[in-house]
Amino acid sequence: MIQYKRISREQLYAFSVAVLKKLGCDEVRSSIVSDVCLEADMRGISSHGIARLPRYRDHIQQGLIDPKAEPELLFKTGVSAVYDGHHGVGHYVSKIVCEKAVELAQKNGMGISVVRNSNHYGIAGYWAEQMMKNEMIGISSSNTAPLVVPTFGRQAILGTNPIAIAIPSYYSSPIMLDMATSVVSRGKLEVYSRNLQPIPYGWAVDAQGKPTDDPSEVLENVKNHAGGGIVPLGGESTQFGGHKGFGLAFIVELLTAGLSMGTSSLHTYKKHGNISHFFMAIRLDLFGDSDTLLQHMQQIAMEIKQSEPSIDKSEILIHNELEYKNREDALKEGIKMDIPTYQKLQSLAEHYALSLH
Repeated sequence: MIQYKRISREQLYAFSVAVLKKLGCDEVRSSIVSDVCLEADMRGISSHGIARLPRYRDHIQQGLIDPKAEPELLFKTGVSAVYDGHHGVGHYVSKIVCEKAVELAQKNGMGISVVRNSNHYGIAGYWAEQMMKNEMIGISSSNTAPLVVPTFGRQAILGTNPIAIAIPSYYSSPIMLDMATSVVSRGKLEVYSRNLQPIPYGWAVDAQGKPTDDPSEVLENVKNHAGGGIVPLGGESTQFGGHKGFGLAFIVELLTAGLSMGTSSLHTYKKHGNISHFFMAIRLDLFGDSDTLLQHMQQIAMEIKQSEPSIDKSEILIHNELEYKNREDALKEGIKMDIPTYQKLQSLAEHYALSLH
């Protein structure tokens, strides 16, 4: 059974900012990375939370991330923009590029911005939600390191390639779909590996393309390009729609690396991270009166919410509803952190003479 420790958001935020500053990030970069990571932790997405700090440290020390790089605007129209992230901090690069999509949408109804040569940007939902806060439909996606085998394949050639879509409404919590296009994210395998737990069969395949329950083996294989990896959403075959997850991952590659003239997942994380992102903001009033639309969206959500649950379930959860319940709990009780993650962060704290309670 996994054991947890509770730590307040304030303590973790201060610790994360302090570590990132030690690594050469300024206040702005340290703050945005910490905010995105802690939003993931509070929502129960620990695979993308503060546990990523040791990896960010390694990537900065290896030169994959330049903690001082500034993104450069390469191309712009009234509704689109293309950037080069120059291998900078992914969250900082994304903040600038996402804000450009919002700026273009505010002026012209919609805005699409893409960027190449970035790095890991956290949960895709964070960025979709930033656009939604401006009363816009927000869409964000990213390619990643090669971790996913295509349907009927045995080489990790695609990323987990997340996509998030946030839609404004008057519903009690923000309505947002935030998902990997694979069965699980790499971070989920890392959580199981840290806690010495087997993964369910159907999450990943070994070097021969056969299902495996060993997360450490899968992670080691993809690290060394030895074959195997995570399977697309729907599984390793077409029986339950694995080809559909494969198709979604492929489309994300084209929206991110394709439109930005960036590096596909297969060729990322060599000399630099070379990750590509996509952001799209659509102003709600393009479709009519905003207030009327917000109410209508809420009504549709409530029809689903109030429909009959299955015999052994108490309710139907709208996408992002559980994450916001987790968020409220974390703000009151502290963020849940498994003991192996806490111990890794404690080692980081000792190395930099910092405090982590």
